[in-house]
Amino acid sequence: MRDDHTSRPITSLLPRGAGHHFVVYGDACSGVPGAPHEETFAAVNAVLRRLKPFPEFIAFLGDEIVGLSASPDELRAQWRYWLDREMGWLDRKRTPLWHTTSNHGTYDAMSESIFKEMLPDIPRNGPEGQEGLSYWVRRGDLLLVFVHTLWTGLGGEGHVETEWLARVLREHNDASHKLVLGHHPIHPVNGFSGPYQREVGPEHGAIFWDVLVHNNVLAYFCSHILAFDVQVHRGVLQICTAGAGTAHRMPEGIEYLHCVQACVDKEGLRYQVLDTDGKMRERLAWPIRLPEQRWTRLPDGQSNSPISAGIDSGRLVAFRFSGNAAPPETAGAQTLVSAFDLGQQASLWVGLRGPDQRLCAIIAPEPGRSPHYWLGPSLLPNAPFDIELLQHGGMGPGGLMYRRDQSERWTSLSAASPWGMERLSWPTHLSVGCGQRGHDHMRFLGTSLAISVLENRLEMQAADRNP
Repeated sequence: MRDDHTSRPITSLLPRGAGHHFVVYGDACSGVPGAPHEETFAAVNAVLRRLKPFPEFIAFLGDEIVGLSASPDELRAQWRYWLDREMGWLDRKRTPLWHTTSNHGTYDAMSESIFKEMLPDIPRNGPEGQEGLSYWVRRGDLLLVFVHTLWTGLGGEGHVETEWLARVLREHNDASHKLVLGHHPIHPVNGFSGPYQREVGPEHGAIFWDVLVHNNVLAYFCSHILAFDVQVHRGVLQICTAGAGTAHRMPEGIEYLHCVQACVDKEGLRYQVLDTDGKMRERLAWPIRLPEQRWTRLPDGQSNSPISAGIDSGRLVAFRFSGNAAPPETAGAQTLVSAFDLGQQASLWVGLRGPDQRLCAIIAPEPGRSPHYWLGPSLLPNAPFDIELLQHGGMGPGGLMYRRDQSERWTSLSAASPWGMERLSWPTHLSVGCGQRGHDHMRFLGTSLAISVLENRLEMQAADRNP
């Protein structure tokens, strides 16, 4: 008899000891009988239903329904179909389902009112005027804070309140794990940027992220941009999961329908991203701890690369750069390290560019195609520097991260790319302090440059598997 893999259980990631395991997903835009998104949303739910053990709770990050209607009755009908038919399989008494507001479901005062009416079990502990829209949930040592990123009382889409968020996080300072969830990203995803429409407006975003950092939040889960994306800013993850059904607008060949199964425990957060075949497409264990004893000093000039293979989802490569920056008014490209195959343009170049001597990584995985750029911090002229650059194969474009010393938290370099190091086959040669064409080619113009490299395989404690 042929084995139908679509009925096989999918092993959930579980806490290592005490902790919590759950599912996060968003953006179905369904609620209409017979519409295309009903089928795609059902395909994602079919995978979720195969998880063993089943999640303790589920968070849906908005755009459950098509919405955007002027008719309250139409909104109610969509919500009722989504809750009773499309999610009717879920026993919400055993597995709580919590929601964030979103641009398809809470776009004006009327739709905010319908949201609260249709989801009466949402706690009414939010700030004044946002009861039932913003709220928090405490599950033992886990705090979940759901924020309304388009509150009409503050200006609508892209506007979010931060004082209440800060107060709730302070009042629950004893929580071992703090997660914040909302619909709109704070930081642009895959180059799709536009304040208020694609991410939270800048007057709120910077304050919002400061609140997360200062209160030791582990991650901000969001949706809205039809992709899976993870990046980190000052040690706090932004995890964007918007693959619950809106397939027709996802970039073909790059993004895919999905849900995210995750767990938290005393060691941090782990997740696996599951597509509609139940295959694990991406994964992460956070925070990352680099083994100090494995750093290798690279010789100046050109040499064979000590790195033997590409950077897949279970591997990382890190560089440590130290030295003294070039004098003022230095503006040309300065190589820190270049990775290339003989006779080919460099497929990875890391160095400094422009009059502000900004850290830059350039990746060109395909000969003859334009490279993609990642930008980091600027260096002070003539000043000493010590920077680590981490390249993680399981984090897509957010997987290029830096920190200035080991006491600083990781931050993803800014980029406008939908992919990262996972596309790079590691070249055979390295050049330190100069470009691939020799000593005078894009050479470093500061002094005392020293570069070390570390290559490491990451452990997820979950086997790679086919569905």
